[in-house]
Amino acid sequence: MNDHTHPVAHILVVDDHREIRDAVTRYLEKNGMQATAARNAAEMDAHLEAGRFDLVVLDVMMPGEDGLSAARRLATSNGPPVLMLSALSEDTDRIVGLEVGADDYLVKPFNPRELLARVKAILRRSKHAVPLASQPGGRKLAFAGWLLDTDTRELSREQQGPGEARVQVSLTTAEFKLLMAFLERPRFVLSRDQLLDITSGRTAEVYDRTIDNQVSRLRRKVEADPSHPRIIMTVRAGGYSLAADVREAT
Repeated sequence: MNDHTHPVAHILVVDDHREIRDAVTRYLEKNGMQATAARNAAEMDAHLEAGRFDLVVLDVMMPGEDGLSAARRLATSNGPPVLMLSALSEDTDRIVGLEVGADDYLVKPFNPRELLARVKAILRRSKHAVPLASQPGGRKLAFAGWLLDTDTRELSREQQGPGEARVQVSLTTAEFKLLMAFLERPRFVLSRDQLLDITSGRTAEVYDRTIDNQVSRLRRKVEADPSHPRIIMTVRAGGYSLAADVREAT
């Protein structure tokens, strides 16, 4: 039975090991999806340029450009969501994968049923996220002197002084999702678990440092002094909260 979130989801499987690449491709096709295989990042780019894909399953360790670098490029260019595969099982490796913009991370060897469950979960989330970033004209949300364009995923200063250079900040996919979680719930305390669920919806193990590191990266972009934040506040024994009002801007 096909996944209800996409009539026929098209998955791009990028792995330099032919056995894994072919096995994943066959399994996804067996479960009602369309799958295309690529051996490396260069082939991935060629396929992405030639057609539309709903998700990229991307190996970390590959000859040439590695998966982390490729995932970072996809995130900054608003490419399709990414599920990373890696033989590296350290928590820090998983955290780095999520921080560069991957939507989920699966350690080899993995159960094909778990891979399928992760793929379907990402597809469901990406379907619900599409209207937010692609409404006609996009949305512009103002908060704490910043203006976020949800269409371009760029931050800029809401008001520029005379002769002041325009300040623009690009966000990765992970940073954009985290910021939207705060902007949609201003002054509401969100726990690390809640932020993980909102931004990733993962059923895998929860790594406390994942959200802490992502908040730290976001603070470096929006706070005047990231070591003394005034916008994204840490709540003792609670989590984090956006200490600012949010309004729609024209």
